[in-house]
Amino acid sequence: MTAIGVFCASSRTIDQRWLDLAFDTGAELARRGHTLVSGGGCVGMMGALADGARSGGGRTVGVIPQALVDLEVADLASDELLVTDSMASRKTVMIERSDAFLTLPGGLGTLDELFEVWTTATLAMHDKPMVLLDTDGFYRPLLDWLTTLTDQHFVKPAGQDLLLVAPTLGEALDTIDSRLPVTRRPG
Repeated sequence: MTAIGVFCASSRTIDQRWLDLAFDTGAELARRGHTLVSGGGCVGMMGALADGARSGGGRTVGVIPQALVDLEVADLASDELLVTDSMASRKTVMIERSDAFLTLPGGLGTLDELFEVWTTATLAMHDKPMVLLDTDGFYRPLLDWLTTLTDQHFVKPAGQDLLLVAPTLGEALDTIDSRLPVTRRPG
């Protein structure tokens, strides 16, 4: 079973459409036979994502730092809940436990996770597929700015090319599925 690490918002004040997207992502991961690896929270998109995966019978692995467990935002319904000592170790465990990564809309924490997996990929510390879901152009301003970094030689084109961008959930998951090693594909 392939494990997909998903990064997304934990905000409780975002529009319902983002929560719906997260729920649908979890449900589709389950339908495709993937295990969800998430940040282990039960709020915002993170909670909706895990609920969606469970609604489809999917396996969920949550990775959460003790400080957030103490704030009572841990997804205690996870099939496996891994508690780390810091945000940094949370990212390390998520990278280790995931076969690919999908980034949904989110804020600073989501961007931190995205840039961590992207940076470690550019350093050849992993070769796992990374897809950014750019629903309704959510990430377009960021992507435009990143292109200027490449144009100015701050980022190598090969590094930029490691991050795959998809406009829809179906395309994002198809992209991940097509880039997984044959031995790790579901089905």
